Amino acid sequence: MSTTLIGAAAGTVLALTWVTLGFWAFLLVAVAMLIGAAVGRIVDGRLDVRALADAFRGRRSSS
Repeated sequence: MSTTLIGAAAGTVLALTWVTLGFWAFLLVAVAMLIGAAVGRIVDGRLDVRALADAFRGRRSSS
């Protein structure tokens, strides 16, 4: 599945949620999708949690 197709599907889900259930349901679904994507990247090993936490704390490394 291409990233374009995944993006289109996510956009469709969000748009339908907004139209049928309203803004707050849309916001809840969007946040749940972001959390799910982050967990998926962590499990796959494509997101370094320690580096992400350091970036939020303002600690950056040049390496």
